[in-house]
Amino acid sequence: MKLISDQVALSDFVVEDTTTGKVSSSPQALHALRVLNRPNDYLTGFEFKKLLTNTYLLEGDVYPFYDGKQIHVLSGAVSELTAAGTERITCYGSDIPPYMVRHIKNMGLNHADGVGLLELARETLEGVMNAEKAITEKYKKGGLIAFLLKLDTHLYAAANNNLQQVEEILDQLEDINTTHKTKMIPLGKGYDIKALESPIDDEKILKYLNVYKKDLGKYFGLDAELLEEIEKKDMEQAMMMLFTNCLKPIFKNFEEHLSQLFFPTDSNLRIRFRYNVLDYVSFKTKTDIGYNLVRTMIATPDDAREMLGFPRLETPESSKLYVSKDLVGIDKLDEASKGGDASGENGATDV
Repeated sequence: MKLISDQVALSDFVVEDTTTGKVSSSPQALHALRVLNRPNDYLTGFEFKKLLTNTYLLEGDVYPFYDGKQIHVLSGAVSELTAAGTERITCYGSDIPPYMVRHIKNMGLNHADGVGLLELARETLEGVMNAEKAITEKYKKGGLIAFLLKLDTHLYAAANNNLQQVEEILDQLEDINTTHKTKMIPLGKGYDIKALESPIDDEKILKYLNVYKKDLGKYFGLDAELLEEIEKKDMEQAMMMLFTNCLKPIFKNFEEHLSQLFFPTDSNLRIRFRYNVLDYVSFKTKTDIGYNLVRTMIATPDDAREMLGFPRLETPESSKLYVSKDLVGIDKLDEASKGGDASGENGATDV
């Protein structure tokens, strides 16, 4: 859960104009970004995104509340559908205007409520807690529950005598007030002490406890065991698996609800999460990608430097587009070789 919420929190909010497909700098967009980056007096933008994500994953429902100046994550909010098919949201008995709050759901099979890890895992966790408690109690008592005293006698013939001897044995056992002391009790003929075996099967419980953690991970839409295996072989593939299976659906759901919270339904402005997919690949892969982007005229050298974390040079040469000669048609090769200053030395031409 920390891995997922950290990745969401590390992304940045932008406001996109759907008519142009570009980032908007309109007053409404700038106001929304100011609120999302400084949501209220007690949360930073990073903390707000983590809280939003963790609540969403654990409880299945999260309620961001926007009062026009600040945005909060409501605690204790409850939603219900009215007979008219509209959603009514209350918080500790008070109705909240629908334009001030959104109900973000981790959808399951219920159209009105989401499904969270706590609900899905409750029965599993209760079983685990009972199993752990049982096995812990057993070994706190030395691994054995009790002893059985067997008497070979008739109940009526020697009841009083037997009872007196049993009480004497119990008195001696109760005198033991330290776990480091051993008591030897001599028994006469017809007496036998047998240890009662614990009804707790350690092997079965341990197998159960080894399985449940992996099963709980699947509630996030992610097979944690498979992810761990992939991480051992290819960290890049593991991170892309996390991004595709977990993060993209969360980004999409949050974007739609936050957009409706900040902008009218007929607005062309949309809240977007800006993230760099290349953050999930190795530096060597980034270098290869940057090299290929530059030589195929997709990016300038400054674009590649910025992608790799270096400052832009902002020179005329670093701002040009270059194409490698092996990507130029053979009928254009002579023309390309005469096209620019860089062509004679490194086999590329600037455009």
